[in-house]
Amino acid sequence: MSHEAHEAQDSANPHLDFAGTTPYEDYVKADVLTHLQHTLSDDPGEMVFLVTTQVMELWFTVIVHEWETAAGALRRDDVPTAVAALKRSVRELEALNASWKPLGQLTPAQFNSYRSALGEGSGFQSAMYRRMEFLLGDKSASMLVPHRGAPRVHAELEKALHEPSLYDEVLRLLARRGHAVPEAVLTRDVALRYEPSPEVEAVWTALYAGDESDELARLGEALTDVAELVWRWRNDHLVSTRRAMGSKTGTGGSAGVAWLEKRAQKNVFPELWTARSYV
Repeated sequence: MSHEAHEAQDSANPHLDFAGTTPYEDYVKADVLTHLQHTLSDDPGEMVFLVTTQVMELWFTVIVHEWETAAGALRRDDVPTAVAALKRSVRELEALNASWKPLGQLTPAQFNSYRSALGEGSGFQSAMYRRMEFLLGDKSASMLVPHRGAPRVHAELEKALHEPSLYDEVLRLLARRGHAVPEAVLTRDVALRYEPSPEVEAVWTALYAGDESDELARLGEALTDVAELVWRWRNDHLVSTRRAMGSKTGTGGSAGVAWLEKRAQKNVFPELWTARSYV
């Protein structure tokens, strides 16, 4: 084989010799991620439950990033950037929702085999999921209480509680564009849960009755895609829990299925749904 052929063959092979860890490891931290699993029972199903839950937390993190990106863009009147972030989050929500599939087939016996290892741990204690809910306008100061023992996490949640939600930023944008969003909505205490407004419903009705290609109408549809997948997340959680444990009290002292049923009945961005009845 000629010298040129040897050089061509070598250039086609990946670089394998590194002084320390690989550049891939330095960037992804895969070794850290794959050694974060410390099961508390001997049941092999616990590893599936633990890894799936950790994967959910990673998806929460990237979805929060997308919605904060969208909120920031809306403050700058940059609707295309906001819509792009919302559309990315739709794909991420689809991946997040698929995380229920490994857990959705659990029988009561399978779940009970390691449930005691959870102790008082429960998904409603997830700080990053709480940040997702806050961004959606579902605010509650009481949900900071579980995190008082973790100062950094508590501070991040408190900041998120007192910042406008994603939907608040949408409504402020609509007002700046000349739509009749009530002053009471625009100046409301953003640390409180958002409550539907007939006047906001009328704004969305007018937008949907107009030009479908208008960027505000497209923003409304991007938000509706997000809201639909959040609703599906809540329902998949409900079904998985009902299948695994029936109507038992949930871990962490929650009402379990009864609590999840209440959550599943709530619409995100409510006027985007009710306005459709009047178009």
